[in-house]
Amino acid sequence: MAAGEADAETAPPARGKVTITEIARQAGVSVPTVSRVVNGRSDVSPSTRARVEDLLQRHGYRRRPAAPGTRAALLDLVFNDLDSPWAVEIIRGVEEVAHAAGVGTVVSAIHGRTGDAREWLRNLRARASDGVILVTSALEPVLHEELRILGVPLVVVDPAGSPALDVPTVGAANWAGGMAATEHLLSLGHRRIGLISGPPRLLCSRARFDGYRAALEAAGLAVDDSLVVPGDFRPESGFTGCNTLLDLSEPPTAVFAASDQMALGAIEALRRRGFRVPEDMSVVGFDDLPEVRWSAPPLTTVRQPLADMGKLAVRTVLRMTRDEQPDSPRVELGTELVVRASTAPLTGA
Repeated sequence: MAAGEADAETAPPARGKVTITEIARQAGVSVPTVSRVVNGRSDVSPSTRARVEDLLQRHGYRRRPAAPGTRAALLDLVFNDLDSPWAVEIIRGVEEVAHAAGVGTVVSAIHGRTGDAREWLRNLRARASDGVILVTSALEPVLHEELRILGVPLVVVDPAGSPALDVPTVGAANWAGGMAATEHLLSLGHRRIGLISGPPRLLCSRARFDGYRAALEAAGLAVDDSLVVPGDFRPESGFTGCNTLLDLSEPPTAVFAASDQMALGAIEALRRRGFRVPEDMSVVGFDDLPEVRWSAPPLTTVRQPLADMGKLAVRTVLRMTRDEQPDSPRVELGTELVVRASTAPLTGA
């Protein structure tokens, strides 16, 4: 938060006790929008600026000059966890667009704990961020309501659950990606296809499973519950899940792991037990993280445009800070199957 913005919010008006919160209410805009007008920022529409300026003048709101070289534009980027290369790709996209727009970014992790979320919200209020991008996380309704009261625009990337109707979301075509991964393995002759799924609380996990099921049903196959094992998107769960599948009396001939990291864990489990990929078992991942091009063997996977999701989220939240509505409240970017060396036709198929 720039010094000028803090001064503008706390400086007393020349007449009365009106605050920028009251100005925002009367103008029908967010508090950050009024703050941008007070601090002379250019990213406000002319009609909104005129309305806010009129109210500021009528209430006699006194402004203090901003310190030279200060800048108020700031976004909060919030993850549940930051221990994945997946998060790095989102950050890369966010930073690219935010930097080009002259906007700073604060990255936080709330670890799914209410106490951490409340601490983050206190910090957000103190630094007067212009907007929030929430990634695969869900705020409790009371915290979401506090954001609404503050007038801070919110965009959710890859929502964990069903977000409020007034919250724009950016995601990927997870159902189509799950179906494409499974159809690829079916096209190679595989019929016993294992699935290492993601956390069921996440919409993306459920969509990938639904795509897997749809592809099997389209091929005239029912889902074998013994071939579906739980995971949490981390390599360890891919390792454990693959071992569970290998312990079956009739193991699968191919595995679809719902994240690249789980796919890498599955490949390690196969290697330790003397299985070759793809000769003995084909493996498909999901994400197309940069490192899977260099895995042994290079991983067949479903590419989801993580950096592009971050870019679109920034553009959307910046539009909202200008009191403009996003083009669409629900956006899904396309996924794409990338075939590499970890899949092969079923021997004898």
